[in-house]
Amino acid sequence: MSQRRTPRSTPKLSETVRHLCVPDGIVTTGWGPVRAQAAELGIQFDRWQDGLGTLILGKRADGTYAAGVGGVVLSIPRQTGKTFTIGWMVFCLCVLFPRLTVIWTAHRTRTATETFQAMRSMARKPRVMPLVAAVRAANGEQAVLFRNGSRILFGARESGFGRGFAQVDLLVLDEAQILSEDAMSDMVPATNAASNGLVIMMGTPPRPKDPGMVFTQRRQDALAGDRGTLYVEFSADPDADLDDWAQVAKANPSFPHRTSKTAVLRMRKLLGADASYRREALGIWDAVAVRRAIPATVWEDSAVEVGPTGGVRSFGVAFNADGDAQAIAGVVKNGDHYHAEVIGAYTGTTESGIGTLADWLADRWKQTARIAIVGPAGSGVLADALRARKVPDRLVQVMTTRQYTDSCAALLEGLRDGTVTHPVGQSSDVLEAAVRVCDKRPRGRDGAWSWTATSPDGDETPLEAVSAALWAARTAKRVPGRRTGGMS
Repeated sequence: MSQRRTPRSTPKLSETVRHLCVPDGIVTTGWGPVRAQAAELGIQFDRWQDGLGTLILGKRADGTYAAGVGGVVLSIPRQTGKTFTIGWMVFCLCVLFPRLTVIWTAHRTRTATETFQAMRSMARKPRVMPLVAAVRAANGEQAVLFRNGSRILFGARESGFGRGFAQVDLLVLDEAQILSEDAMSDMVPATNAASNGLVIMMGTPPRPKDPGMVFTQRRQDALAGDRGTLYVEFSADPDADLDDWAQVAKANPSFPHRTSKTAVLRMRKLLGADASYRREALGIWDAVAVRRAIPATVWEDSAVEVGPTGGVRSFGVAFNADGDAQAIAGVVKNGDHYHAEVIGAYTGTTESGIGTLADWLADRWKQTARIAIVGPAGSGVLADALRARKVPDRLVQVMTTRQYTDSCAALLEGLRDGTVTHPVGQSSDVLEAAVRVCDKRPRGRDGAWSWTATSPDGDETPLEAVSAALWAARTAKRVPGRRTGGMS
């Protein structure tokens, strides 16, 4: 980002956003004092940042924040000046209001540390230093402490940071595209204890495999007319040409006067995949057309907290068509009931993972009823590797297309009728991610179908592995000498 001198030609917020959903009841704003304090510190905001701050700190007639109930939700691409805008707003609020407590979290430790480093640099500015009592960065503690008792605490949600605070005045949830309901329930109640608490969620559109339901639902609610949430989305057109600089300007209000073409090109190079560039640099959300064959209610109703303690187990392994993704699942059979779990998923070349997978299965074949393998990219290689490790051929089945499509239908039927269960999963689990985006793909004219991911980054192999394991469990005639539960 370039030096902060505000061009008079910078766009207004209304000229840059794709979606702007403003909460009801705003009669005044707390932004004026923040802007004045920032000016004393030598900080100027662009016009779009000015408008954003005005709405974030918009207040009702009783003085409470208009977004105090639904929160502030920002869908904003990388390299727009997000940390500058929200960071200096937070700094100024801490200066203006003694004993203010701010929690700033990101999902990843790296992101939280990068933000802290940026804020530490802010605290070292000559006009800011007299207001700061200390900056701590030792023993896992990252904090900016102000002389008036205010404080900003930084940490990563993946490390459990954010839980256990009695009262938080302002909660900033960075990387909101990776934010689970559990994390929200751990942290948000602390803002309820504050007299005028506020929650700010900000991030880029989530990938299909991200636990992005909270962020996605807040967006959908706002677009559907929720009047208690401030929702602001910066994004290019859904069908944008990725090489069109005008689309970059639509998505990024700081381009080109602060974020240069070189910076954008560097980011595109580092992001790699076009799908990642669309989300993270252009702010484009995946089409709502992502579909699922397993209804959410069916999936939730078939989840169990505790799996079986005994039974006969079988395994299923699936390889995707390109050979760069594979998954292994296990099913334990108890009478007419089957409990399925994904044991692991792997992304990379088939060859690099076959040996380890074959060793793992070979160590367990004596307690296994059957092993089913699906996917031509790796089925034959794995079967040969198991044979080389003295796993009997009668235990290993490379599935035919008909066997595979039958297994897909059997899994859906079993989930519906209650004969198939699975563990209660975290939203970040690979099986949960697959279920959210996988639909039926017709195979032939007789009604047969297979699993297919309906999003660019989706992966059907976890569901395919579960289907294969279920087929193995249902068709196996072998009963191992020792009955066992679990998948290890």
